[in-house]
Amino acid sequence: MQQEKPRGPAPIDDLIRSFLREHGLGSSGSHARVFNAWREVLEPGLRQHAEPVRYRAGELVIEVDSAAHLQEMKNFTGESYRKRANERLGKQAIRRVVFKLRG
Repeated sequence: MQQEKPRGPAPIDDLIRSFLREHGLGSSGSHARVFNAWREVLEPGLRQHAEPVRYRAGELVIEVDSAAHLQEMKNFTGESYRKRANERLGKQAIRRVVFKLRG
């Protein structure tokens, strides 16, 4: 029978790193860099309409607030924004972008 380690107070940074690891976000904050790169390459008027909500294993999920923006991003501008965000990141971190209507 395996004994459990006694639990006690833990440093907050250890708890945060553990939480991020358990939720697939990593301890490096790579999702924040990806989110920021995405926001930086969008046209200023579009930033408020296309919000990054999840990044995992190279897939970036973007929620858009209207059917018109969803159509535009899926069919016309989304791929160019993905490429520009990767250029800003200096690597091919975003392999796929999924656009969803906010609901």
